[in-house]
Amino acid sequence: MLQLVDYLIIAVYLISIVIFGIYLERKASAGIDSYFLGNRNMPWWVLGASGMASNTDLAGTMIISALIYALGAKGFFIEIRGGVVLIMAILMIFMGKWNRRAKVMTLAEWMRLRFGEGREGNTARIISAVANLMFAVGAMSYFTVAGGKFLGQFLGINDEFASIALVALALIYTAASGFYGVVWTDVFQGVLIFVAIIYVCALALQISTVPETFSVSIPSGEGFEIQQWNFADWSSISPSLTLELPGDYSVFNLFGGVIFFYLLKVFMEGFGGSGGYMVQRYFAAKSDREAGLLSLLWIILMSFRWPLVTAFAMLGIHYGATQGVISDPELILPTVIGEYVPVGIKGLLIACFIAAAMSTFDSIINSSAAYWVKDIYQAYLKPQASPQQLLTQSRLASVVIVVVGMLFSYQIKNINEIWGWLTLGLGAGLSIPLVLRWYWWRFNGYGFAVGTVAGMLAAIFTKALIITNLNQPQYQEYALFLIPSISSFMGCIIGTFLTKPTDLEVIDNFYKITRPFGFWGIVRKNLPANIQQKIHNENRRDILSTFIAIPWQLILFMLGITFMMKRWEIFGNLLLSFIMLSIALYFTWFKYLSKEVNLSNDL
Repeated sequence: MLQLVDYLIIAVYLISIVIFGIYLERKASAGIDSYFLGNRNMPWWVLGASGMASNTDLAGTMIISALIYALGAKGFFIEIRGGVVLIMAILMIFMGKWNRRAKVMTLAEWMRLRFGEGREGNTARIISAVANLMFAVGAMSYFTVAGGKFLGQFLGINDEFASIALVALALIYTAASGFYGVVWTDVFQGVLIFVAIIYVCALALQISTVPETFSVSIPSGEGFEIQQWNFADWSSISPSLTLELPGDYSVFNLFGGVIFFYLLKVFMEGFGGSGGYMVQRYFAAKSDREAGLLSLLWIILMSFRWPLVTAFAMLGIHYGATQGVISDPELILPTVIGEYVPVGIKGLLIACFIAAAMSTFDSIINSSAAYWVKDIYQAYLKPQASPQQLLTQSRLASVVIVVVGMLFSYQIKNINEIWGWLTLGLGAGLSIPLVLRWYWWRFNGYGFAVGTVAGMLAAIFTKALIITNLNQPQYQEYALFLIPSISSFMGCIIGTFLTKPTDLEVIDNFYKITRPFGFWGIVRKNLPANIQQKIHNENRRDILSTFIAIPWQLILFMLGITFMMKRWEIFGNLLLSFIMLSIALYFTWFKYLSKEVNLSNDL
């Protein structure tokens, strides 16, 4: 598929990004605060642009393109499970600033602020660190498979060799330059991603017209089945409650129930505060205002992903109508680029999508290594470690996480399958304790630890034993969500009530720093009346703004889909709704960004 000029463009990009990362090594070597958070001195627009690049991963782009191709606009609703990244609306309004106020390095370190520095807080911290490391290994496996599947198709080499090369390059500059390298290379790679978006969308608008009826391919075990669509149903943004899909996608046939669970899962994640590389950018933010601004930019930039994946889907359908149906929907990207993109531009686009893959790899590598260094090695194994020893451990942890993730990736064949398990099963199992920690004063560190372990084990058990033996595929998504969620919730309740409450001084300090809404009456009643009112006003605005921001983000993303599909009437209605919601969001949220409550001046 490639000519010499394409290889040269790809080589220049890869060499440049590694050199740039190594160049930043000196800044990152000042200490672990520099290595993992950039000394909390990064501009908000850099953090927001970096977040967009990290979220616009190659694996997600491949699977979302496959879903839009195979299911049309219904694929957007399926990707509420993770690809829409709907938790960004919640992070933008209040959860981002709540996380920033803790002034910690990792989610696990945060546990000591919430549960204290004794045995309770340490138990929660260790469990949180281990859980996040496990999730990082799973995520690395998922992204590795997709990267290899994409690059191997072009280079004509084994997918596994291609993934090793891709991840190894990301590891080199990430291990050297830490968070500085992650963020600034992400900004550069984000520019390349936008080059790809503009070119592919223009190409699709120019040459691709979806016929009134057409066929697509859907995975089915070891093979594929053909699904017939008409354009009106395929492009409809008002899908029915049930579908009749064949093959592996039959798990989505109880569509209304599946989407309900996806929304519930996303709300749990969002109201729980997220973790990994997403929350790392909020820990690095300078102020509440910048936490909000970086979120706003992050969402706006990320919305351009949806016209991109729709463009790929439309080109894939055009290819199927003229040359034959693409057998594997997950290979739409390499097929379309190989067929429709000329020499030279082809190399540039491949470099762009390699950038998308590497921007995700580097974020996962850096953020997950922090859990080992900060929450296990420095906290318990060697508290007196020198800055140089900590940096060495940071780089060693990066290597180990990559190697373990790649070893697990050899067991994965279908990226949609592992994505569903990570986002719905393991994600839901880990979300319940993360939610309860913010809103319920009685919830303690032991409840967090028991609930997290129960959720992880239930997610693994459900995947290994129940899902593989469930004869009715449409119930798999229900089982994958309900079993880990219920197990985690029961673990939280049992662990909390079998142990004593967290010390009230610890809870009081946490509440004054973070100021969350929820069941905090035991603490709130002791504050001066004027402070209670300030916090109440902020909480009330945040709750109202969240109900506006969620549909605002959904509509923003759907605008790109309907524009590419040329559904102009629907596009016009969505645009009007978006403008009205934007105005409401300005008056309920944006105009208050710089107005922080300062408790220290009033106590």
